Amino acid sequence: MSSQPIYWPHTLVTWATSLFEARGTDLEKAASIASILVEGDLLGHDTHGLALLGPYLRKIDEGILKPTGTYDVVSDRPAAMLWDGGGLPGPWLTAEAVTQSGNRAKELGTATITIRRSGHIACLAAYLEAPAREGLIIEIFSSDPSVASVAPFGGTRAAFTPNPVAIAIPTSGDPILIDISTSITTNGMSARLQSQGKRFPGNWLLDASGRPTDDPAVFDADPPGTIQLLGGRDAGHKGYGLTLLVEAMTGGLAAYGRAENPTDWGATVMVRATDPEAFGGLTGFNHELDWLANACRGNPAIDASSPVRLPGERGLALKRDALEHGLVLNPAVQTDIAQLASETSIALPQSI
Repeated sequence: MSSQPIYWPHTLVTWATSLFEARGTDLEKAASIASILVEGDLLGHDTHGLALLGPYLRKIDEGILKPTGTYDVVSDRPAAMLWDGGGLPGPWLTAEAVTQSGNRAKELGTATITIRRSGHIACLAAYLEAPAREGLIIEIFSSDPSVASVAPFGGTRAAFTPNPVAIAIPTSGDPILIDISTSITTNGMSARLQSQGKRFPGNWLLDASGRPTDDPAVFDADPPGTIQLLGGRDAGHKGYGLTLLVEAMTGGLAAYGRAENPTDWGATVMVRATDPEAFGGLTGFNHELDWLANACRGNPAIDASSPVRLPGERGLALKRDALEHGLVLNPAVQTDIAQLASETSIALPQSI
C-alpha cells in the first residue's frame, strides 16, 4: 500500500479547474487545462501532468499566459488552417485543434491545423485516446521557439527544444499511442533530476565540450550542456533529421519560430488528423494494424519477464487502474500541489 495520498482523478480535475478559475480563467479553458494535466498523470507522464500546474498558474499571474479570449484565424482553407494563439493556454488550443481537424478530416480525408504563439501544451499523449477510439489517426508536433536545450548533431550549443511528436493509431482494440521526443530525454525530466541532485541512468546529456554525461548539473555550467539527440552519439543524425522536421512543420508552417527570437515560454504546434475511411476504409485499416499489433505482442521477448508491448499500452493500463482504484501522484508532484493548496483557500480534494 502506498504511503502517498490516493485521489479519484475527477476530484483532481475539479480542484485544478477551480485554481484556474480563481485566476480569472473562463470555465471552458480551466476545465480543458485541468483535464489534460490530470490525463498526463493518468498515463504515467508525470513530468508533464499536474507538475505543470504551478508553472501555468504563475504564467497567468505574470500576464504571459492569457486566461480568456480566443485565437485569431490567420489562414483558412478546407484542409489547412493557421491560428494565432495569442498566448492562450496550450492545452485548450491543442484540444480545440484536435477536435476541429478531426471534424474536417471526416469530411475531407485529412486536415491540418498549425498554431503559433500557443502556451505550453503539456503532455502530448493526453490528446490522443479519444479521437483514436473514433477511428482517426492524429499527429501532433510541438516546439518551443523561446527555449533551446538540444544541439544539432555534432554541435555543442543548444539550438532546439526536445521537439515532441505524438501519434494516435487506431486498432479494433486499444489504440497505439506514441509520444516521443526527438531527443533522448525532456526538459521536464532534466529539471526534476537537477532539482533533486540526481543523475540520469545513462549518458543522455552532453557537457559544453560535447562529452557525454549523466549529470543534469551541466545545465548550470557556463556555457551550459545540452540534451543528446535521439540516437545519441552513434545515431543522433536520425534524431537530428526528425528535429528539423518538427521545426519545419511547426515554426516553418506557422511562419513564426526561432527567427523571431520570442522570449515567452510557449509552443508552436501542428495537429494533423487523417480519416482512414477516406483511403482503404477503417475496416481494412484495422485489419492491417491488428495483424501488426499481434505480431509485435507475440514476438519472442529477449527477456521472458518483459514481453513486447505496443506504445501506449502501459499508459492505458495505468489509467484503467487509476480510474478504478485511484491515482497516486509522483512524490514531487504531491509536494508541489500541497504547496499550491496551502497558498490558496482552495483545499486539496480528500484522498481515498
